[in-house]
Amino acid sequence: MSISTNSGEIKYAKGLEGVIAAISGISFIDGDQGILVYRGFSIETLAKHSNFEEVIFLLINGQLPTKIQLGEFSNKLKQYRQIEFLMPTLKSFPVDAHPMDVVRTAVSLMGIYCPDKSDFSKSIKQQKVLRVVAKLPTIVAAYDRIRKGLDPIKPDNSLNHAENFLYMLTGERPDSLSAKIMDILFVLHADHGMNASTFSSMVTISTLSDIYSSITAAVGTLKGPLHGGANERVLKMLGEIKSPDNVEAWIDEALEERRKIMGFGHRVYKAYDPRAKILKKYAKKLGDKKSDHLLFEIGEKVEAYMLSKVGDKGIQPNVDFYSGIVLNHLDIATDIFTPIFAISRSAGWGAHVLEYLESNRLFRPRAIYNGPYHQEYIELEKREGE
Repeated sequence: MSISTNSGEIKYAKGLEGVIAAISGISFIDGDQGILVYRGFSIETLAKHSNFEEVIFLLINGQLPTKIQLGEFSNKLKQYRQIEFLMPTLKSFPVDAHPMDVVRTAVSLMGIYCPDKSDFSKSIKQQKVLRVVAKLPTIVAAYDRIRKGLDPIKPDNSLNHAENFLYMLTGERPDSLSAKIMDILFVLHADHGMNASTFSSMVTISTLSDIYSSITAAVGTLKGPLHGGANERVLKMLGEIKSPDNVEAWIDEALEERRKIMGFGHRVYKAYDPRAKILKKYAKKLGDKKSDHLLFEIGEKVEAYMLSKVGDKGIQPNVDFYSGIVLNHLDIATDIFTPIFAISRSAGWGAHVLEYLESNRLFRPRAIYNGPYHQEYIELEKREGE
């Protein structure tokens, strides 16, 4: 759109919608066709054949690893899992602190304690990214246990990234299905183009700030309910509906009152979010495993009715719709959902930051001024009013 100013007509894109701010080879989205690709590999292929460690390597290095490379890379991530230096601080936080506030503060503290904080070489910057990716599951799991009055559980380096996270949360090694689904969740959320939190990380690094500051900015952005946390609100919505029999009346009333139906619609996707298709299958599997089908049945009916009402307008299920059901069936507290998103997306944030630094340019957009001109300055003693 254009807006009239004293300087004439100026093009304006609210929220930078449609503005191209960078060139990237990391991920590609075709919202009209419902396509998501990491480094040339479809999300369906990666969810079926890959794992999170391999996807982290792919996003950062631009290619799949060899068997030897993946083994060395996974071992390096395991070496970075420990957070003893953060434990006193985590234990000092109030037990009612929001977990995303804890994640944001912990990432910032990593920068203070980083042994290489004065080294800005390319290899060390990559190691800093890997430290964040490796430590975030330990931080989230440790704080979740601390606030419950439980002792944190140290990482088990015989377990992969997803298995170890669930183990540190519960103290029990997860079954194969739960571990596989958590791994797929991490893969599906690892990157998603130029989203708000990724853009925040890139704006920060464009000043030649440090890796930890960039990822701290991203975490703070993800905390906002317009970006992260929608799957929490999906669960709340399904809980309000209570039964498949109530779906149509509940949605009709919500649409009449112009309330947002959580888990539907996306700024990019006008087709069915490919990540939601994958998670729908696993939401059903977990429901079958637990003999608890209520949430899935409500969700499936919400999906069908919403598609009949607004599907032709490009309002389709997004990744948050079924991820909330999946995480609920994994017995994970709802306020941990967004930190899990951060655990996964840290790989994408890091990949974009490292890529942008290769041809860095400081982000410096402009704003359209719509305030007054030529104001008369009145001395303080002569100003009227209280």
